[in-house]
Amino acid sequence: MTRDFSTLTYEVRDRKAYITLNRPDRLNAITHEMGEDIRAAVTAADHDPDVRVIVIQGAGRAFSSGYDLKMYAEGRESHQGEVWDPIQDFQMMKTNTDNFFTLWRSLKPTIAKVRGFAVAGGSDIALSADLLVMAEDARIGYMPSRIWGCPTTAMWVYRLGAARAKRMLLTGDTIDGNKALEWGLAIEAVPEADLDDAVEALADRMAGVPINQLVMQKLMVNQAYDNMGLQSTQTIATLFDGVTRHSPEGRWFVDFAQKHGFDAAVKWRDQGRFIPDGGGDLPSDADIAGLDGQQA
Repeated sequence: MTRDFSTLTYEVRDRKAYITLNRPDRLNAITHEMGEDIRAAVTAADHDPDVRVIVIQGAGRAFSSGYDLKMYAEGRESHQGEVWDPIQDFQMMKTNTDNFFTLWRSLKPTIAKVRGFAVAGGSDIALSADLLVMAEDARIGYMPSRIWGCPTTAMWVYRLGAARAKRMLLTGDTIDGNKALEWGLAIEAVPEADLDDAVEALADRMAGVPINQLVMQKLMVNQAYDNMGLQSTQTIATLFDGVTRHSPEGRWFVDFAQKHGFDAAVKWRDQGRFIPDGGGDLPSDADIAGLDGQQA
């Protein structure tokens, strides 16, 4: 069975539902419509008695590059202008977070298949799945923690613990599949050529279990996270995400993107270049010319 969506494809076969983010020309960058499509696809799978396991993946060479923010950062589309309405911002981002988190709240187990990279908001989607299987050379991380973002699902701390979550979010670094496996973020890391087979083997193993058993085991484990305050942590993370985009430093980042382009601003951030408190002078053209394209 297949269904039509604007930003993803949905297919059911052999007791498994496959949700494939389908904007490969933009490296599956996230739009509001994609969040709504994820929710609708997960809901369809949840209500389909022929589905026992849900696999989410990306078309092309990446899982997801994060939010499609180039036009906002460069000022070609309005991002609330000079006056920031924090509740409007919270409502928008909370909707996106809740849409991604249908993967976690789904009654049926979910697996994220990560090749290429799952970064920035794309990591929020991947970490909303119950389990991650990654290619060894795939990258995952939340680079906007350096500037202009806070991970709204707050799942880094729940998946890694406080120390390693701080290690990731206080640097904005990414890690590969092997490191993600070592740290317990991924359940498997395999050569990229073996990724499809590894996910199929895991999903097939689960798909042999009755739906009732799958649902009860998942609900029991998830309840422990709820008892640890997951929902309240997500609330403050989502509020902070809006603040990061409208702080003096956040406005500095937008000015940077408008002057030099979003790609240059992201490259500066991801290489670990110095970012001044409270904004400050923008890098010069000579500084920008020195960017070498390597990211953390």
